[in-house]
Amino acid sequence: MHVMSGPTAGLVLFVACSAAASGCGGGTQSSTSAGDRRAHELRRRAAVPARPGPLRARVQTVLSSPVQLPAAAILPGGRLLAMGGLDSTDVSASSIVEVVGSQERTIGQLPQPIHDAAAVTLGRRAYVFGGGTGESGSDSITAVDSAGGATPAGLLPVPASDVGAAVIGRTAYVVGGYTGSAPLRTIVAFRPGGGARVVGRLPVALRYAAVAAVNGRLLIAGGTSGVTAQRAVYSFDPTAGTVTHIGDLPRALTHAAGASLNGSFYVIGGRSDSDTGQSSFIRAVDPRTGRVYSAGRLPGPLSDAAAVDDGFRIYVVGGRDTSGVRGEVLVLEPAG
Repeated sequence: MHVMSGPTAGLVLFVACSAAASGCGGGTQSSTSAGDRRAHELRRRAAVPARPGPLRARVQTVLSSPVQLPAAAILPGGRLLAMGGLDSTDVSASSIVEVVGSQERTIGQLPQPIHDAAAVTLGRRAYVFGGGTGESGSDSITAVDSAGGATPAGLLPVPASDVGAAVIGRTAYVVGGYTGSAPLRTIVAFRPGGGARVVGRLPVALRYAAVAAVNGRLLIAGGTSGVTAQRAVYSFDPTAGTVTHIGDLPRALTHAAGASLNGSFYVIGGRSDSDTGQSSFIRAVDPRTGRVYSAGRLPGPLSDAAAVDDGFRIYVVGGRDTSGVRGEVLVLEPAG
């Protein structure tokens, strides 16, 4: 008997025999049944998804200027960037802050102060999408290099703040948002040098959703549709351009951060419709089944943070709790 595992979740059982072997064809019923049962059990176990692992949280450093609703990205070399956001007086920021270990420094400025933007890393640059400028949204796409230089890289189809973004392959996807007068249902694809275009539509308009890319799919959880927090978890297939409702959060949640790690989608913190209804829960979503698991706790309730992973851990930057704007940079790592 030869058992071979492949990149897919299933296991295929091969039984090699020859016509002359006593166990083939004319073998006993009991041995054949035992083999069938073994094959069935292997397939059954392979079909059961592994439960996403819990995360533990620790404080890496505290920023000198607390910030909520920043855009965050990690450049090659593990350099964490926090860009824009709202300060403790609710004023938009333009600073580009680099965090390495416990050290921080301002390395540049965005073209204008913004908050509620999203960022990703493509190649050796970070790209910042949209953001709020006062009471209106921005349609700008800004490239940020390792020296803190910020240059125009394109335009979104419409101005948008309150967006989420993630990368699949060499393409960034920007999810939902708010124009300043209406929430958006769009999923926008962007490649450097190739422009931005709408490639999908959500079942409902969403702003402040948690977003991350997992195994070639875009995972989207919670958010606000109009003025109401949502529970739905969606999966976007960029090849087919389709959005599927795969599960639901335990309760309606908005202003949460999203990140991926070890094949799972993590929904971090967030709040209810109330701006003082923050949560400290970390939820893990199995992207294959939509099942939602408890995956740990933050040090305290937190919404309006940015989250980004480096493949080994998740960084959570800033945010807000019931006492005001926070400046912690948290690290979430596998508990085991």
